Amino acid sequence: MGHSGSSQRVTQALLGAQRHWHARHRAETASEDPTPPFVIALSREVGALGTSVGRAVAERLGWPVYDRELLQHIAEELGVRTELLESVDERRLGWLQECVQALAAVPTVSTTTYVRHLVEALMSLASHGECVIVGRGAAQILPVATTLRVRLVAPLKERIRVIEMRKQLSADEAAPWIAKTEAERVQFVKEHFHKDPTDPALYDLVLNSARFDIGKCVDLIIEALDRLPAPAVARRAAVPK
Repeated sequence: MGHSGSSQRVTQALLGAQRHWHARHRAETASEDPTPPFVIALSREVGALGTSVGRAVAERLGWPVYDRELLQHIAEELGVRTELLESVDERRLGWLQECVQALAAVPTVSTTTYVRHLVEALMSLASHGECVIVGRGAAQILPVATTLRVRLVAPLKERIRVIEMRKQLSADEAAPWIAKTEAERVQFVKEHFHKDPTDPALYDLVLNSARFDIGKCVDLIIEALDRLPAPAVARRAAVPK
């Protein structure tokens, strides 16, 4: 996808996301429960079909999906961040501020401008709930109580095959590209949040996307979501669509 196609996709995704923010704001205003509903945070190895699975889960649930490109745009664009913050219900502002302040007070979280904006955006999205977030350390920093944390993995040979097709690379080119990109992703989380995204203990569910196809991964993720503590599932089910 070229730059213009990518920009168009981001614009369309943002328009859909903005509709979601305002719809959630109306639902929050009508609800007596100020506790945010669940978010699905999806971490993935390079070539393990994370974005494809994330989009498929979001489509099945009727939720918006935020991938690396969209999250970066939200974190960098002041107007988008402002609109996102303004669409948070007042009763949830305390929860949002508490989460952001708690992270800011922890020395293991980077204080660089971009990361601070990213954390703010992630927490704002979490305050709305009912969305799928792919990458950017979301599974490592969002509140455990309201986040289903999923990790997608696959054998290297399968991931090489995926990247060969997606990037139009040879096997000799795909392997080092995967290694470089994977190292950058891991380094981002380690450097800014001081956690290892490859640690399975950080997740509620780890899936091998070479063992389960996209549809089965979606089934398992949604089943895991529905098996979370009853009050959280009740909140998810009670929110009008």
